[in-house]
Amino acid sequence: MSQYDQLQQTLRAAPKSWLVTGAAGFIGSDLVETLLRLEQRVVGFDNFATGHKKNLDQVQQLVTPKQWANFRFVDGDIRDAAACRKACDGIDYVLHQAALGSVPRSMTDPIASHETNVTGFINMLVGARDQKAKRFVYASSSAIYGDHPGLPKVEDKIGSPLSPYAATKLINEVYANTFATAYCFGSIGLRYFNVFGPRQDPDGAYAAVIPKWIAALIKQEQVTINGDGETSRDFCFVDNVVQANLLAATTTNPAAVNQAYNIAIGERTTLNELFNLLQDNLRRLNPKLPLQKPKYQDFRAGDVRHSLADIGKAQKLLGYAPKYRIADGINIALDWYLKNVV
Repeated sequence: MSQYDQLQQTLRAAPKSWLVTGAAGFIGSDLVETLLRLEQRVVGFDNFATGHKKNLDQVQQLVTPKQWANFRFVDGDIRDAAACRKACDGIDYVLHQAALGSVPRSMTDPIASHETNVTGFINMLVGARDQKAKRFVYASSSAIYGDHPGLPKVEDKIGSPLSPYAATKLINEVYANTFATAYCFGSIGLRYFNVFGPRQDPDGAYAAVIPKWIAALIKQEQVTINGDGETSRDFCFVDNVVQANLLAATTTNPAAVNQAYNIAIGERTTLNELFNLLQDNLRRLNPKLPLQKPKYQDFRAGDVRHSLADIGKAQKLLGYAPKYRIADGINIALDWYLKNVV
């Protein structure tokens, strides 16, 4: 039995209170769903800036009425310090996912990214500290590695940020470490690598590559690749991220706290390989879809060329054991998108 399996049994036997910020978002709603299935008490906090009520509606449909009764939603903004403090009242574990994601968005509007990702972050840190939460787990990013050329990425070797978004995530880690030193308040940062899965929004100018391409292929629209298609990423299915959050929140290993961890698979996939994987699997599920060739355009400003994670630290200190490889996750995600993309 894995450490995560053991944890799930423990949580079912002794439910805790959790706050999930960004609860109406893609990762946040997956965390809410898993926690409710584990009979936990959950508070969701979101302002719907990038999240959607329909995500929480789907969660309600997927859990039992008794489990859903353990959920309370707070419509609030992490830029509001008082709202953050109130949301943390009575909470054991804070899972902070709320942010303005996307490198391109931050290149266009760095102030908005800073206000949400930095000011909002410290508001949540202060709220969790003041309300005496047992642990603060937050979403960092692989973007933090910036221009460091080494592969695979290891946590103690980072470069200079290549975008305002990356800078905000680096500042988050600095603040978290400062709160550990100044206030003895424990936190754990999770550096996500290209997370994907059901409920990830395929629409909008800042949609992530996997949902955007899936939707385009289903609608028989042109898929555009930035650069030559040999840019590579370590794509991580959302269930692996959920596992990491729960392990980080509840770890009793003192050496595991006040650390940042790569959360990924440890496998590199090029954009060309990803396109073929998506198209081949979609056409297997729906043979009527036409065979398409992608259109190539200029590289995107602020993007790193290659990304691959060393996940050894998370495996050793948190007991992280990713269950889903990219092909497994794609198959699960495609089923959702075929039912929900219109």
